[in-house]
Amino acid sequence: MAKFAPPTLAQHLCFSLYSTSLKMTQLYKPLLAPLNLTYPQYLVMVVLWQHQDLGVKDVAQHLQQDSGSITPLIKRLEAEGLISRKRDPRDERNVILNLTPAGEAMREAGVRISQAIADGCSVSKPEYERMMADLEKLNQTLT
Repeated sequence: MAKFAPPTLAQHLCFSLYSTSLKMTQLYKPLLAPLNLTYPQYLVMVVLWQHQDLGVKDVAQHLQQDSGSITPLIKRLEAEGLISRKRDPRDERNVILNLTPAGEAMREAGVRISQAIADGCSVSKPEYERMMADLEKLNQTLT
């Protein structure tokens, strides 16, 4: 009887995604340090650079997280003077987020960071588009 051999670590898709994610986060770290942002805080800023007047729940949805896990990030960004929070006059339970002038001024740095990451990944535009499409498909399948 043949003995079943489990897949090696390198054969696990989950490990490949995990280790790649760690390396991507490390690539961002020195680029975000001058902005005094962590990678999760940067992601919140990316959402707000794209959309203004978003509720906390909306930001969490964009980041595919629950609102409780992003609340500490939002509080820190507010303390840093990058975003403002206000109660939604139509629904007091909802908190609306907006960029402050300092948060808006950081947008240019965000563009430079994106370019530096693209350069650091050394992939062509077609390769990038294919990877993004494949990851989006996997993400949707796992949802």
